[in-house]
Amino acid sequence: MTPAIDTLKKLKLPFSVHSYDHEPGTQGYGLEAADKLGLSPNVVFKTLLVTDGAKQFATVVVPVAGMLNLKRAAKVLGWKKAAMASAEDAQRITGYVLGGISPLGQKKRLPTVVDDRAFQQASIHISAGRRGLEIEVSARTLVQALEAKQGDVAEL
Repeated sequence: MTPAIDTLKKLKLPFSVHSYDHEPGTQGYGLEAADKLGLSPNVVFKTLLVTDGAKQFATVVVPVAGMLNLKRAAKVLGWKKAAMASAEDAQRITGYVLGGISPLGQKKRLPTVVDDRAFQQASIHISAGRRGLEIEVSARTLVQALEAKQGDVAEL
């Protein structure tokens, strides 16, 4: 089990877990998950950490097929600007390793934004907290679990 899976179990929310053999050295973790699980990259979502540059951090969940629009993310978060957090900060703050960062079960709950595209899918796949392990969950369930905001923050 991972803290992400434990969070959903504790909240008694519906989800399923899927695993695959992660290839060491792979850089595109989300695209690898889509490929190995036979999924469209439009239903696999990556978890990114952003900062306002003044010690505030937030989690943003976007499709692996797209990229984060930092200006739109800042607007949804109510910040003047947003930048990607460093890999070191992302790992330290979430308690997860790169390629295994889940929006669920982080060391400290951060403000979270889930991209609008997640709501166009019956379910989405997010990291379960380690490389090679994915959680399948509805976007609404994810928002409920995280008290997250919804917003148009990705570019495809």
